[in-house]
Amino acid sequence: MMQKDTFYKQIFRLVLPIIIQNLLSAAVSSADVIMLNYVGQSSISAVSLASQYASVLFMVFYGLGTGATMLCAQYYGKGDMQAVQVIEGIALRFSLVISVGFACAAFFVPEQMMRVFTNDQELIAVGASYLRCMSVCYLCWGITEVYLAVLRSVGRVVISTAMNVLAFSVNVCLNAVFIFGLFGAPKLGAMGVAIATSLSRLIELAACFVVSAWSKDIKLDVRYLFVRQPALFSDFVRLSLPALGNDISWSLAFSMYSVIIGHLGTDAVAANSFVIVVRNFGTILCFGMASAGGILLGNMIGENKLEEARDGAKKLMKLTVLTGAVGGLIILAASPIVLSYAQLTEQAMHYLKYMLLINTYYVMGAAVNTTLIAGVFRAGGDSRFGFICDTIDMWVYAVPLGFLAAFVLKLPVMWVYFLICTDEFVKWPWVIRHYRSGKWLNNITRDDLFLEKNLFLEKKV
Repeated sequence: MMQKDTFYKQIFRLVLPIIIQNLLSAAVSSADVIMLNYVGQSSISAVSLASQYASVLFMVFYGLGTGATMLCAQYYGKGDMQAVQVIEGIALRFSLVISVGFACAAFFVPEQMMRVFTNDQELIAVGASYLRCMSVCYLCWGITEVYLAVLRSVGRVVISTAMNVLAFSVNVCLNAVFIFGLFGAPKLGAMGVAIATSLSRLIELAACFVVSAWSKDIKLDVRYLFVRQPALFSDFVRLSLPALGNDISWSLAFSMYSVIIGHLGTDAVAANSFVIVVRNFGTILCFGMASAGGILLGNMIGENKLEEARDGAKKLMKLTVLTGAVGGLIILAASPIVLSYAQLTEQAMHYLKYMLLINTYYVMGAAVNTTLIAGVFRAGGDSRFGFICDTIDMWVYAVPLGFLAAFVLKLPVMWVYFLICTDEFVKWPWVIRHYRSGKWLNNITRDDLFLEKNLFLEKKV
């Protein structure tokens, strides 16, 4: 049995780089809002609404990445690096198709995409320009997110974090240049955010190819896109598509919250823009713990150390509750600072105050569910439960409740927001029950995958 201190040492070795990565991601979002705050409330609102599409796309890539991680982490624990590379190629096939389709939509029909969230013509115009420019970013994203997920799954979180540090640093610097027109650059406002993000993602993609060239085993090689291994493809589809469906279903439903809020007025949208940023900081520790825990438990299960994995999951849950509480305190501590800084209307400031208060406890619900569904369960190859649970919770309960409260009962904005923020707690009983059952704990690796295919793989790859 793994010693207690060994587990904690391993989890913190993985979680710290992931936390840094998540912190930088939240910092970029914060920088967008902070800088656009000086441009105007309309710019903040437009970018916030348009960014919902990026949030959905991120969850798609996150789903593909975690799907690949489920298999890669276990095969890495097993010592089969060839399988890891083939799985990466399979994940890239899916991500490239999705990213190309999404980029085309953002480039050719951005106005229609914005009308989903708002009827305000100014917000539509600003948001459409933002989306069209972001189409370049979406193309790069599909490749980098999968490659970085595979690197993390084999424990190379420092390399993954270093590339994110590079991209995020460039993003923030270019934000300032293009938003405010520094160093002779044009003053582009909201458009500057899109240009900065797209350029930073191009640089991150280039960095991935550099790392790939130096790597001995985890390559970003286009030839793996064409390697056929029916058993692994079947496992990826069987295990990863429910994870992908889970993340898409959840993110689309969460975006419906923005649809609801977007039709309640620009004050509500502007307030929510700040809340999203603060909540991202509050969930950094929780989500980092979920990612690190999933990787470590997956490696254990791949080594067939099932009892160690079960014991590790218990320790991970204790850490999750602790980080959830810390996340709530972070939001509480940040609230006065945000309220003193935000330059919004009086009504928007009223919304902002109480939205922040609600999120001080909301992060605990998100922390427990994310660690279990996206971390523990997927480590054991159980992606189906999360898909079913989140789909029912969001589309049968939370989204209909939000529409009913907002447009049928016509409740005040804060009552609508409070009701939709009950979604994480409603599913707790079922999620915790599934965790205690132990049905998620499975070794999903196969033996002798390439005995008959070695020559084929050597020729192709």
